[in-house]
Amino acid sequence: MQLDGVLFFPVTPFDATGGVAVDVLAEHVKHGVAAGPGGVFVACGTGEFNALDVEEFEQVVKVAVEATAGRVPVFAGAGGPLPIAKQFAVAAQSAGADGLLLLPPYLVSSPPAGLVRYVEEVSQASNLPTIVYQRNNAVFTPEAAVQVACLPNVIGLKDGLGDIDQMQRLVLAIRSRVHKPFQFFNGLPTAELTVPAYRGIGVELYSSAVFCFAPDISLGFYEAVTSGDTARTNRLLTDFYWPLVELRDKVPGYAVSLVKAAVAKAGLDVGGVRPPLIDPSPEHLAELDRIIAAGRAALEG
Repeated sequence: MQLDGVLFFPVTPFDATGGVAVDVLAEHVKHGVAAGPGGVFVACGTGEFNALDVEEFEQVVKVAVEATAGRVPVFAGAGGPLPIAKQFAVAAQSAGADGLLLLPPYLVSSPPAGLVRYVEEVSQASNLPTIVYQRNNAVFTPEAAVQVACLPNVIGLKDGLGDIDQMQRLVLAIRSRVHKPFQFFNGLPTAELTVPAYRGIGVELYSSAVFCFAPDISLGFYEAVTSGDTARTNRLLTDFYWPLVELRDKVPGYAVSLVKAAVAKAGLDVGGVRPPLIDPSPEHLAELDRIIAAGRAALEG
């Protein structure tokens, strides 16, 4: 399975009682898929995977699969403690997902050999193609990355560290020693800000949380960067993505809660975030409005 285009990471809507709002989720996914992403990554970081139990997770994945209706692949999150990660992998397959995004193990630091074992055991829990997410406490050496890439179900590596030197080494090691189709992804929050740098080392695919609430800006940026329109790319980076990242960095967790608030501002009642995240302040929501308006102005040129 080879992915292409902008990758859509839906939020997980919650209703007034705190439960998953399945009808809203279906509408959110359908609206996103109609805009033309290359894939749907449901119940991952933007989708508050950390706040879902297994039953809710399976429900979310099933709704996303039904709403997507086979138009693009659907990947689902998995991760955390090893037994739980396996449960989520099984639930994702049962719900009809096309693949997994394997998030880091819970909390503990571990040697590379331990990470390889973790990926191996989770990837064997289902038959789903798996993209491994390097982030936080999941940091791979080139040797460990090659071992993971050689596992039968593993089809990609997503980077959330932002260490270009380290990622370049992983890319070179895997491309020279792994003889099967394999893809690399930029998985930094608000990934567009670093897309030019990652493309320089051959990592062209990336997550787009912005696609959730402003697919026009997200797709406009993708078109600009892939066509070599440097002026438009830089305009969007300067007027929209950079200010958005500055706002995001003001409060831990805003990489998720700002996105969810922006989806709500666009007219879909997706509710707030679950603890330990917090919803944006009124002051920051007003700033978000200004940034989105500036992004649309930059898009028009």
